[in-house]
Amino acid sequence: MSLTAAFATFLVILPAELPDKTIFACLILASRYRPRYVYAGAVVAFGLQVVLSVTAGGLLSLLPHRGIQAASAAAFAVGAVLLWRHRPNPDEEVTRNSARDTFLPVAMTSFVVVFLAEFGDLTQIMTVTLAAKYHDPLAVGAGALVALWTAASLAVIAGWKLLKVIPLTWLTRSAAAIMLILAGTSAIAAVS
Repeated sequence: MSLTAAFATFLVILPAELPDKTIFACLILASRYRPRYVYAGAVVAFGLQVVLSVTAGGLLSLLPHRGIQAASAAAFAVGAVLLWRHRPNPDEEVTRNSARDTFLPVAMTSFVVVFLAEFGDLTQIMTVTLAAKYHDPLAVGAGALVALWTAASLAVIAGWKLLKVIPLTWLTRSAAAIMLILAGTSAIAAVS
């Protein structure tokens, strides 16, 4: 395994992922649910995406781009509706102990959102390209995975900190609006 290839991949993937919709989705989810549960789902989704990228890079380009974008748009739209419908009690403290806030539902939601949003994404394409360039899928996969996990960590920490500054109701409504915008951009990409 080439440390040069791993480090180069990390340096390319991290700045490309930070402004991405996937990281923004992690930030939103972490502002509403237990951050470690959100992170767990994101970690698994990114791991699976990296494995797919480095082992089946050529096959990924054969999948219908529009279908992937449409599925991503649907996932964001469902997330927006669920967030908008949630009516927190004005006196509600930031507790995360309800049945729907347990590990499995939150981690699965995070996994699905991240997995679909990352499919066919720029960083996935970059990972495929870097794996082909360096002929070292293990090094490229390790570099990409550490970069994606780092970006997700930053988003989850930022999302958790938002709750200390912004009231939960405002944050929930803003998150729903942002997810609706992400659904719209994915839908536009699906039809163009």
